[in-house]
Amino acid sequence: MFEFGRDLRKLFAQARESEDLGWLELIGVDLLAAEARREATDAGRVSCARPFDTEVRAAALWREHARRSGAVDSLDRADRCAHSLIRNAQGDDQAARAAGAGALALMLRFDLCGDPAHLDRALAVVATAGRPRRSRTVAELAATHARLTARQARLADDPRAMMDAAALMDAAQHGLGPEDVDLRLERAAFALEAGVIQRDSRLLDHAGRDLGVLVEGTSPDHRPLTRARALALCGAGLSALAALADHAEAQDQGRAMFDAAADQFSPDHSPLDWVAIQVLRSGSDALPLMVLNQAEMLTQGQGSILGALARERRLAREIDLAEALGDLAGLDVLEDRIHRRLPTAGPLDWAADQIGLAGVALARRRLGGPEPRRLNLILTEAALTARELGVPALAERAGRMLLKAV
Repeated sequence: MFEFGRDLRKLFAQARESEDLGWLELIGVDLLAAEARREATDAGRVSCARPFDTEVRAAALWREHARRSGAVDSLDRADRCAHSLIRNAQGDDQAARAAGAGALALMLRFDLCGDPAHLDRALAVVATAGRPRRSRTVAELAATHARLTARQARLADDPRAMMDAAALMDAAQHGLGPEDVDLRLERAAFALEAGVIQRDSRLLDHAGRDLGVLVEGTSPDHRPLTRARALALCGAGLSALAALADHAEAQDQGRAMFDAAADQFSPDHSPLDWVAIQVLRSGSDALPLMVLNQAEMLTQGQGSILGALARERRLAREIDLAEALGDLAGLDVLEDRIHRRLPTAGPLDWAADQIGLAGVALARRRLGGPEPRRLNLILTEAALTARELGVPALAERAGRMLLKAV
C-alpha cells in the first residue's frame, strides 16, 4: 500500500542522488527553496562525505529557484556557492566545475536582470577554467561558453555572429548528447529568434522540427516545465513562419498551440514562466488587467527584465482603458502615481515608467489636451537605457511609442 509521506520522502531521497535535476520541475518554488537550503547546509557540515559535489548541487538548485521565482537572494546565494567552490577547488577538474558554476550564475543574472557586463564577467570566469581532464566537464564548459556567446551575438544583432554562435551551440550539443534538454531548448529558441530576425523560413523550419522532437520526447510527467516551454516556442515559431507565408490558418494554429502551453504554467509553481506568458499575451485585449497587475506584483522589487516589461504592459493597458472612457482625470492620477515612484525605481523600471509617461501624454493629446513636451528626449533616454542593459524588447516599446509621437 502506498503511504504518501514515507514513499514521497523515499522518492525524493532517490532523486537527490541523481545528477539529473529534471525532477525539480515536479515541485513548486517553495519546496525547491527548501531543497536548496538543505543542500547548502549539508555542504557545510564537517560530516559531509562529498562537500564539493554537494555545494555544486546547492548552486544548481539556487540557480533553478532564481530562474523560476526571480528571487534576488537566490541569485546571491548561487553566487556565494560559486565563490566558495572556487576557493575550495582542488585539482583541474574541480577548478573547472567551480568556474562553470560561477559563469552560470552570472549568465542567469543577465537573463533575469540584464546588463551585458555580467556576460563579459562570465566569459572571463570560463577563461580561468584551465584544462580539465574529465570529458563531461570539458563539454559542460563548452556549452556554457556557447550559451554566453549566443547571448552576446543576439545583443550585437549581427547575423554572422549569430550563425557562429549557433555553430558553437551545435558543437556543444554534440559534446553533451541529447539528454541535455536545457541546451536543446535554448539552441532551438536561438535558431527561432535568428529566423524571425532574418526572416529566414529555413531557420524557422529547422527550429520548429527541433522543438517538435523535444516536445514529443519530453514527458509531461517528468519534465512538465521543459515540455511546456518547448510547446510555447513551437506555437511562437509556427505563428512566425505562418506570418512570413501570410497563412492565416497556420497563424491561428500557432496561437492555439501557444495558448495550450501557456495554460500549463501557474504562478505558484513557476512564477516567472507564468509572468513571461502573460507579457507575451498582453497584446490581446482579452487579457484582464488584473492578470497584468498580478504579473507585476510577482516581480515587484526584483529589478528584473520581466518585471519591467510587465510594468510597461500594465501601464499601457490602464492608459488605453482611461482613453477609451475619455477619462482625463484618470490619466492625471496615473501620471501622478508614476512620478511619485520614479525616484526609487531601478533602471529598467525607470525606463518602463518613462514609456508610460509618454503614453499618458499622447493619450491626453488625442483627447484634446495640450501638445506633449520633450517626448522625443524622454523616449530616447528610455530606449538607450534599455539597450545599454541588454533589453531590446523594452527598447523596441520605446521606439514604437516614439513613432506614435511624430
